[in-house]
Amino acid sequence: MNFDYVFIAIMFPAIPLMMSVFSNRFHTLSVLIRSMHDEYIYQKHSPANIQKQFLILESRVKLLRRAQLFMGLSFLLNMLSVLFLFIRLEFIAKFIFASCLLSIIIALIIYLYEITLSSKALKYHLSDLEMKEKK
Repeated sequence: MNFDYVFIAIMFPAIPLMMSVFSNRFHTLSVLIRSMHDEYIYQKHSPANIQKQFLILESRVKLLRRAQLFMGLSFLLNMLSVLFLFIRLEFIAKFIFASCLLSIIIALIIYLYEITLSSKALKYHLSDLEMKEKK
């Protein structure tokens, strides 16, 4: 099988797109955290499960940071594989490109786990609404 620029070029649109998705989720999460902070500190209002929500938010921030790190690493590895292919070191380019793919896989696994935590956090918000409705 001939390894050429086409294989590497396939990843060019995917990596920045996923980095953008991770950044948007991180931004949305930071807005939520700031909102909860202001509500908790200044308005002295705290939901019933606030400690659990804080733990989940902290975990989600860490996971998104790691996913962004691995996706950024994959972009760097993708560029390095182009460089090594350009200087005709195909074996090294293949190895680096395989590392790029592995890094993307790790980032996606982390992202999927973060989504499950996000769903769990929504469950706590819904339980707060149910408790308020019952009152």
